[in-house]
Amino acid sequence: MILTFALLVVAQAQAWQASVDSLAKLDQFTGVVVVAQNGVPQFERAYGMADRDAGRANDLETSFNIGSINKLFTQIAIRQLADAGKLDVDSSLARAWPDYPNQDLARKVTIRQILTMRSGIQGNIFASPPGKTRHDVLSLQDFFDIIKNEPLQFEPGSKQQYSNAGYIVLGLLIEKLSGENYYEYVRRHIYEPAGMGQTGSWRVDRWPANTALGYTKDSVGALSRNTDLLPGKGSSAGGGYSTAHDLLRLLNALREHKVAGAPEAGMVGIAGGAPGLNAAVEGGLPGGYDVIVLANLDPPAAERVAKLIRTSLVGTR
Repeated sequence: MILTFALLVVAQAQAWQASVDSLAKLDQFTGVVVVAQNGVPQFERAYGMADRDAGRANDLETSFNIGSINKLFTQIAIRQLADAGKLDVDSSLARAWPDYPNQDLARKVTIRQILTMRSGIQGNIFASPPGKTRHDVLSLQDFFDIIKNEPLQFEPGSKQQYSNAGYIVLGLLIEKLSGENYYEYVRRHIYEPAGMGQTGSWRVDRWPANTALGYTKDSVGALSRNTDLLPGKGSSAGGGYSTAHDLLRLLNALREHKVAGAPEAGMVGIAGGAPGLNAAVEGGLPGGYDVIVLANLDPPAAERVAKLIRTSLVGTR
């Protein structure tokens, strides 16, 4: 029985490698794939270039922009503050943030509605400040200044609609309630307990040396760097960086309950994507598997690979 299971794992790994190799040859995937079982990597490969101009290849320790996966850290931080008695997620934003600039909005919206994308808070966080560039957006306040005067898009609780702007609000709320800078808070209360030493938000062009540059295709299929599209720094809504092994450390930390306020690893199924970046994390799949795929190409580069692997795993149970 043990030998049969081992052969099955080998056959699966060979099938995954063949599939991802094919995508890589078509330049539809560059990045890192890690499949772990019971917290231990069973299949891990790096593909393609981190920096095409410099000829620098991706490797297993390369950092990638993980997009909206950062929202998970914001959710955990809010739950930590709630558990500490510093806010009630079912109370209004006005109660938690008494001097919020738009008091009519703040009185109508609850923290839970913002967490679950049911608040109606809107605004384009991908815009540039008046007279400035995207690289001038360096703090949560800079993001907030872009969206703070926007009216509600719909009556809170009446529907669900994705809201990056809402997560900027949550990030600033974390700062106000904790007395800490958002980036410092998540580092101290999430990254460090999980052992995530290669995860963080860095200014454009000040990334760690082994960071993947993002590449996006134009209308005729030509690739170019996505740097001009990035904000000056990531936010509580997304745009931070991590490695596949750091994200596996996070899942292991969730299983071991090392991070306060965090969900169980089996409840983690998240993705992030924007031009030139895509990431997917699937925790606690049947058989004790985790799947982590990071790519420095347009979506669905990583999500396609994660779905392929997830489907093969679920199909064997």
